Amino acid sequence: MKLIVGLGNPGAKYAGNRHNIGFMAVDRIASEHGFGPWKARFQGEIAEGRLGSERVALLKPTTFMNLSGQSVGEAMRYLKLTPEDVIVLHDELDLAPGKCRVKRGGGHAGHNGLRSIHQHIGAEYERVRLGIGHPGHKDRVAPYVLSDFAKADQDWLDDLLRGVSDGAVSLAGGDGGRFQNAVAARVTPARNSGTEAPEKRLPPEPKPTKPEVKPDAPPSDAPQSFVEKLRNLTERFK
Repeated sequence: MKLIVGLGNPGAKYAGNRHNIGFMAVDRIASEHGFGPWKARFQGEIAEGRLGSERVALLKPTTFMNLSGQSVGEAMRYLKLTPEDVIVLHDELDLAPGKCRVKRGGGHAGHNGLRSIHQHIGAEYERVRLGIGHPGHKDRVAPYVLSDFAKADQDWLDDLLRGVSDGAVSLAGGDGGRFQNAVAARVTPARNSGTEAPEKRLPPEPKPTKPEVKPDAPPSDAPQSFVEKLRNLTERFK
């Protein structure tokens, strides 16, 4: 069995925040893979189902971000799992918007949710880092992650979440590479997928036109009429 955790803050006030992309991701997995209803357990909300052949519990801690480890630790111990069975989906400032990376172990890089999980279960769990971009200065980080995604972000955000759902079976099965490929196929589709811009075509060459002949400019060797000959003869004897 695998425990897949999405990080975020509970309540409608935070639902659209960048910090809540982990919640958004597990919600998308639950809805598109036929998981059971969300139930209040383990200081969070949990939904159970299958991803391929793997039994999976999805968890959204409701302890607020900086206490997420309490919920994750309680669920892990009750389900008799190890940290290697836990996968955490979270927002990542150091990745460009829409990028996704899978990582096992390592530090928490100042992320409050990961810091709390480290304290309760250690560092040897798997993380799915979901890029949200960086505001540019550390003093702007808190208001940035606690503000909603902009309207301009909605297209790439939906592509990213659909990619996470597409690759969820691979993620649960331990194939991080295939999972990342599924996400990339949504976020940056291949050139031959039919999504590239249509080929530019050159305009057709103009058809050749016949040179214009002016009616009052007859050829010099055209035959003269009798009246023209008479006029020329008259002019000659003036």
